[in-house]
Order: sequence, then structure tokens, then C-alpha cells
Amino acid sequence: MIDLKTIEKEVCSLLHSYGVNAFAQSVLAPWVAHESLKMNHLYQDLGFKSRTEMGRFMKKNFPAFAAKKPKDKLWKKFIYDQIGQTAPACVQCDDRVNCFKCSLEEAS
Repeated sequence: MIDLKTIEKEVCSLLHSYGVNAFAQSVLAPWVAHESLKMNHLYQDLGFKSRTEMGRFMKKNFPAFAAKKPKDKLWKKFIYDQIGQTAPACVQCDDRVNCFKCSLEEAS
């Protein structure tokens, strides 16, 4: 199993490559990467009130990346799919049925 620090670095690198400016690349990308290791939905981990707020944040700071995200996929799932990993929260998630395109749900 891959360690959390490696996953965090991969997420950070991915987001850094899409950052709209130096602040998004050097401050926001590492923050999102670190918070993505937590056990909630990403918008909750980041302190947003809704997925809509999360979407606005990503479109503002990582617009080219946000444009690639399918509407039927949640942010954390999308990010981790892009690095070929499963988010730590997904393994224990009790909301797999509602997490669109969840491969873990298909496997159970």
C-alpha cells in the first residue's frame, strides 16, 4: 500500500500543474492535497459549506483542471482517479452508493 505522504505529494503535484498563479500552486495546492487525506468529502475537509462552493473555488484557482472534471464525479474521487489512487476516505466511506462512478461500490 502506498503511504499517505506519497499520495499527498502526488495530489499536490497534480494540482500545482494546474494552478492559475503562484498562490494557487504554492499555497492552495499543498493545502488541498493535505486536506484530501482526511475522512470526509473534500468540500467538508476544506471547510466549504457545499459542493457548489468547492466547485467555485476549484474553477477560480485550478480552472483547466476543473474543466476536465465530469459533472457526475465528486471532487475527491476525481482528483484521486487522476493520480491512479483511491482516496483514504473512500475505503471506509459509507456513502459509496451516492459517490458517482465509485469503483469500490462496483467491487462490493
